[in-house]
Amino acid sequence: MADRKKTVSADSSNPMETLVNLWPYMWPADRRDLKMRVVWATVFLIVSKFVLILVPYFFKWATDALNGKLDMVGLLPAFLLGAVVLVIAYNVVRIAQVGLNQLRDALFASVGQYAVRQLAYKTFVHMHRLSLRFHLERKTGGLSRIIERGTKGIETIVRFTILNSVPTLIEFLLTAVIFWWGYGFSYLAVTAITVWAYIWFTIKASDWRINIRRAMNDSDTDANTKAIDSLLNFETVKYFGNEEMEAKRFDGSMARYEKAATEVWTSLGWLNFGQGVIFGLGTAVMMVMSALAVQRGEQTIGDFVFINAMLMQLSIPLNFIGFVYREIRQGLTDIEQMFDLLEVQAEVNDKPGAPALAIAQGSIAFKDVHFAYDPQRPILKGISFEVPAGKTVAVVGPSGAGKSTISRLLYRFYDIQQGSITIDGQDVRDVTQQSLRKVIGMVPQDTVLFNDSIAYNIRYGRPSATDAEIVQAADVAQISHFISDLPDGFQTMVGERGLKLSGGEKQRVAIARTVLKAPPILILDEATSALDTTTEHEIQAALDIVSRNRTTLVIAHRLSTVVGADEIIVLKGGEIAERGTHSALLEKNGLYASMWNRQREATQAEEHLRQVRESDEFGVVVRKAPAN
Repeated sequence: MADRKKTVSADSSNPMETLVNLWPYMWPADRRDLKMRVVWATVFLIVSKFVLILVPYFFKWATDALNGKLDMVGLLPAFLLGAVVLVIAYNVVRIAQVGLNQLRDALFASVGQYAVRQLAYKTFVHMHRLSLRFHLERKTGGLSRIIERGTKGIETIVRFTILNSVPTLIEFLLTAVIFWWGYGFSYLAVTAITVWAYIWFTIKASDWRINIRRAMNDSDTDANTKAIDSLLNFETVKYFGNEEMEAKRFDGSMARYEKAATEVWTSLGWLNFGQGVIFGLGTAVMMVMSALAVQRGEQTIGDFVFINAMLMQLSIPLNFIGFVYREIRQGLTDIEQMFDLLEVQAEVNDKPGAPALAIAQGSIAFKDVHFAYDPQRPILKGISFEVPAGKTVAVVGPSGAGKSTISRLLYRFYDIQQGSITIDGQDVRDVTQQSLRKVIGMVPQDTVLFNDSIAYNIRYGRPSATDAEIVQAADVAQISHFISDLPDGFQTMVGERGLKLSGGEKQRVAIARTVLKAPPILILDEATSALDTTTEHEIQAALDIVSRNRTTLVIAHRLSTVVGADEIIVLKGGEIAERGTHSALLEKNGLYASMWNRQREATQAEEHLRQVRESDEFGVVVRKAPAN
């Protein structure tokens, strides 16, 4: 299968095609004010180029005036006055040229930043549109680094492509015309050969440096990924005392970055040296030609100075052209991976013209559902069940049976391969994802909070909620008392991923968030499995309140939390092994009963251990009759 052609590539054999593909991000088509800024900035730049050409002329005239060779100067007082005026004019023109350039940059600043903002926004939105599978396979640190480099790269390309390339070409043409008209074809020929050799060498050397730059970017991404991954797992590192190992892993990535970065700067040195040699040789040839002409009386000292000044001015855009090419190529290298991300297609998409989900009662139905993350390893093998409106159905089973997959499919994080999942008779694949997820509330096993205040994390369930509604949601989740005891109350910061709160406290915040969302359908995905028995009972009481009169799907590991469910479905190997109420399943004495007995024994052992610890702490032996 042929490789997909990239929209943006630093290796493109046709760089103009890449720049054309980038044009929508470079030209602010939706902002008339910014387009006018581009127009005026370009006008000022072109004017500055014409003003720049006058600088060596005033230098030549002042030199000839001081040397007594200026034809328009006769008497001594006039000669002195003329030289002074020309020197002043020379400096005034230089200042004017600098002012025009700065005015150009000031006008264009907002254009470049707008392009950065638009591309960063588009990338951010696109990342959230991609499917769960993509994010599970990605490393957050590397992803953020790619976006950071990409936004900087687009600013570089916008600035240099729109603002500098054409005016710099105008300066080349003006210089060539002046040399040809004033000094003959030989000066034009030397200028053209020098410019051609300079640009050819710059392009070849810059192309060679692209792979070095890409290796540096890859090392930078890898180092950043390891750093963020290690810091996010700070506690795990401490648990195992692996600080040194993490430091070595990070240093290994930084060593590769150091090597690549050193090669980048070394290669830049060789590039600059080669450019200097080429331009130095061209300048030497032209200065020798001018010096000989002065000796023959064909040119004045002013002409010699003028040619040197023109060459010095020409070296600036020449060096700038090399710089522009290098920066554009490096910018393309930096944004290449970012556009690769933008071209990743979402696995789950709304159908064209898909309507919003219309909720009447909120009943759920799985009908002959088949699903596999990998075709070689099926997860669900034709399961069918219903969750009637306002009822609670629990799904239990051994690890790997496919329990959590059911909640992901109901949210439509993945599309099933066969069968249907419906809500009030509407297939979830036929409605918009936004409307589907709006009516479902989730309390997961591992609650992750934003590094913000408790109020912000609760309000996340409904951003338009008032402070009073947030307090009410916290009351339902039985967390108000805890929050009121905190020094900053609802404004208390929860830390990265909510690490400043205990597991039970995070779960209560998650419950409050879901209460505030007030969804007709509720999913409890092992919401208490990571908690101790005492905290589990407290959280379960809050969950019972929240799920009242709501269509509730409970994914459970601890069977004690599903005793009151209207129906319990037991999964094994992706198939329904048993189903019924708690008492009916115990009477069957099958898989569910076996799981129940094992968990009951584990709970009794945990309770006994807790009592022993309490007796040791208080010096009292607590005895309890053995369980029946």
